[in-house]
Amino acid sequence: MTHPSKFLALLLAFSGAVFASHAISAEYSPQVWINPGLYSYHFDRSKNFRDNNIGAGAEVLFTKDHGVMAGTFINSDRARSHYVAYQWRPLHWETFESFTVSGGVLAAAFDGYPRMRNGGWFLAPLPLLAIEGKRNRFGVNFTIVPNYGNRLHGAVAIQLKLQVW
Repeated sequence: MTHPSKFLALLLAFSGAVFASHAISAEYSPQVWINPGLYSYHFDRSKNFRDNNIGAGAEVLFTKDHGVMAGTFINSDRARSHYVAYQWRPLHWETFESFTVSGGVLAAAFDGYPRMRNGGWFLAPLPLLAIEGKRNRFGVNFTIVPNYGNRLHGAVAIQLKLQVW
């Protein structure tokens, strides 16, 4: 994949189909979340990777199982990265009165990592665990980024978010 517009068009078309298929019987009100980037806790602490991956992003949940994400951040190699992703979260727990917990997978495309496709776009499936407030509108996404040779640096990534709609 050399250009993100093809992936983004496919992502939007799929998301529209998912939204349309659930719109008639929707008991779920779509949600919009914003975030200030993410924090990465790298597995190899001996290297000088950037942990504070500040940026800006948005997440739209069409149903409790399906959503999309997009944004930009300064990555662990201190370069600008962009991402678009589809998220499927079929696992749900109502363990706390004030929070919902859900899990699933991200099908994401990233760019900006100098050693990965020379900074070009690449696809990455990643696990996702989301904890979202029912009343306070705050949430957090967790994922694990695996090591990929000397191209990507393994980490636990934490993304704080605020529901704006």
